Amino acid sequence: MSGTKGAASGTSGWRLRLAEADRRDLILGWTIILGITAAFMVVNSLTVLTDSPSLRFWAPWVWEGTSALSLALLIWLPWLAGVFAPTGLLNDGWRARGRFLALHLGAAFLYSLLHVGLMVAMRHGVYAALGETYDYGHPVERFIYEFRKDLLSYGLFVGVFWSVRSLREARESPVRPVSFDIRDGARLIRAPLDDILAVASAGNYVEFILADGRRPLMRATLAAVEVELERCGFVRTHRSWLVNAARMTGLRPEGSGDWTVELGALEAPLSRRYAEALERLRAA
Repeated sequence: MSGTKGAASGTSGWRLRLAEADRRDLILGWTIILGITAAFMVVNSLTVLTDSPSLRFWAPWVWEGTSALSLALLIWLPWLAGVFAPTGLLNDGWRARGRFLALHLGAAFLYSLLHVGLMVAMRHGVYAALGETYDYGHPVERFIYEFRKDLLSYGLFVGVFWSVRSLREARESPVRPVSFDIRDGARLIRAPLDDILAVASAGNYVEFILADGRRPLMRATLAAVEVELERCGFVRTHRSWLVNAARMTGLRPEGSGDWTVELGALEAPLSRRYAEALERLRAA
C-alpha cells in the first residue's frame, strides 16, 4: 500500500484535502488568535513604556500594532499548512513525518518573511506620515531575531487550529454503530460492521459478504443500504458495489482508470467513474 498511499499526496489528493477543510476552523481560530495577539500588544506596549519612559508615547504602539496587523493578515498560512500537513502524519512513519516537518518549516519561514516585510513596510509608512524616519537595524540580524519569535507564534497558531478542528470533529462526529441488522427473509442477522467486507447488488436484493464466508441476502436497494452504511466508512466503488474501507488490504490498477479493491481474498471493482471513492480509499 505504500505506492498507492503515496499517490494521495499528489495534486488530486491535495485538492481533496482543501475541499474537505472546514472554513469555520479558520474563522474561529482566527478570532482566538486575534484576541491573544491584541492582549499581547497591549501588555508589550505598556511594558516598553514603563521600562523606557523617555520613548515617545506612540512609538511602542506603532511597533506592536504593525506587528499585530501584519500577523492578522497572515493567520491563514499556518491554517493552510495544517490542512496539507495534519498532525496525523506524525503517526504514518518517518517519510510522512519528514514531509510534515519540511512543509511546516517552509511555511514558518515564509510566514516570518512576510510578517517582517509587512511589519517594516507599515512602520516606514507610519513614521513617514509623522515626519519621522524608521530605522529597522541590520536586516539579517533583525530577521533572525524576529524569526525565532515567529517560529514560536507559528507553532502556537498551528496548535490553536488543531485544537479547534479536534473539538469540532468530536462534537460533530455521530455515534458509530457497531453492528448492522441484515434481514434475510424472516431471519435477522446482527453482523458486526467490521465483519462486513462488502455489499453487492443482486437484482432486487443486496448481498452482504461477511468475513466468515457467509453471504446473506436482504431485499433492498444498494442505494438504500449505502445511506445507512456510508457514515460507517463504507464507500461506493461501483454501481453494484459498496466496500468497507477499514477492511481494504490493497488497490490494484486495471488500466483505463479502473481499479480492483482487495479485501483479503475478496476482490471488488472500482470504476473510474468513482474517482472520489479512489481518493477516499487512498486516504484511508
